[in-house]
Amino acid sequence: MRVFVLDKNLKALDPCHPGRARELLNKRRAKVFLRYPFTIVLQDRTIEESVTHAHRIKIDPGSKITGIAVVQEQTGRVINALLITHRGQQIKNAMESRKTLRKGRRNRKTRYRKPRFFNRTRSSGWLPPSLLSRVLNIETWVRRLRKLCPITAISQELVKFDTQKLQNPEISGLEYQRGELFGFEVKEYLLTKWGRNCVYCGAENLPLEIEHIHSKSKGGSDRISNLTLACRKCNQVKGNQPIEQFLKRNPQLLKKILAQAKTPLKDATAVNSTRSLLFRRLQATGLPVEVGTGGRTKFNRKIRGIEKSHWTDAACVGASTPERLLLLGVKPLLIAAKGHGIRQRCRPDKYGFPLCHAPKAKFFMGFTTGDIVKANIPSGKYSGKYTGRIAIRFRPSFTLLLANKRFDVHPKYLTTIHKADGYEYSI
Repeated sequence: MRVFVLDKNLKALDPCHPGRARELLNKRRAKVFLRYPFTIVLQDRTIEESVTHAHRIKIDPGSKITGIAVVQEQTGRVINALLITHRGQQIKNAMESRKTLRKGRRNRKTRYRKPRFFNRTRSSGWLPPSLLSRVLNIETWVRRLRKLCPITAISQELVKFDTQKLQNPEISGLEYQRGELFGFEVKEYLLTKWGRNCVYCGAENLPLEIEHIHSKSKGGSDRISNLTLACRKCNQVKGNQPIEQFLKRNPQLLKKILAQAKTPLKDATAVNSTRSLLFRRLQATGLPVEVGTGGRTKFNRKIRGIEKSHWTDAACVGASTPERLLLLGVKPLLIAAKGHGIRQRCRPDKYGFPLCHAPKAKFFMGFTTGDIVKANIPSGKYSGKYTGRIAIRFRPSFTLLLANKRFDVHPKYLTTIHKADGYEYSI
């Protein structure tokens, strides 16, 4: 991992080795600018006195987790990696809860009001908040990385299938999806759909083969809805038997497989819904934006012998991927979207009746909810040193939120190390 470096005017310089950053801090030539991601500011250097190199942001968008890698184009070194956990489902649940409360209130107070279903208009390209939040999270981190590193280009995994029509205008029929990457496209789709294990025995971490649910010799097709994944042993044992006969002793598994076969991918649908808007937002940055397919990403990763993860997939996005990627020592920064609080002042109970009213003030004793702090508690049940996020109360008793527990702590024992910015961090 490299440390982001800014000059004394807060202009982005080339990232440096952690050892070099430690040396600069010890000699007081630099100061800490950010904890997450770790960034230093040089006190005696300007961008005119330095040499910078081109860096590229590479993005692998996901429904729940998005991987981002920053790659130096000249050397192929991955200098930093991020894993962003989205909160789309949390937003969806909150919106549904609000919808239920409002509906109940309208029924109580305006029982005989005429229905008004068509009085709202939405602009073209409208997305629900749960999907839009994914786009905004990625856009936020692209904007932040541009301030911390000399970024010259962006790569985004845009589509799931290779557009063969652009390479061969005469292509048609079945050949349309059977390009160089066809096998990678289908296999990656099936791995995502079926959970990366054998559907018959549940075996994991084994080579999986594409299996026809209804065998081709009995009239089965090559459609995605007729394909699944099985280990070699199960594939050979099943042969061309009808799946109803093969699983006659396990009717629950049979029912599950037949139902899953025609079920669309919820997560893939979310990514497909947001990819075009994300692409337009990235184009608005003014940087050249390269796009690649999921099959191309997997192809790049396989031929380089790189293990799969969200951030390594990001590093392999697009045709600009160097022949040799340097990944040694990279530990991605784990980022979880937490939001910036809620505007709702009146907090209702589960029935929608007022329970309490939140104060308008956001700060108390210099702290706000979401600050990442260091706690040094000298005595008591929870004595020790901790690092975590806090939730403030308007009295000297804050809640310290850790991974596996939470407890109250007096603010005199707290030191802020990262101001609240809507995200939680860990390595």
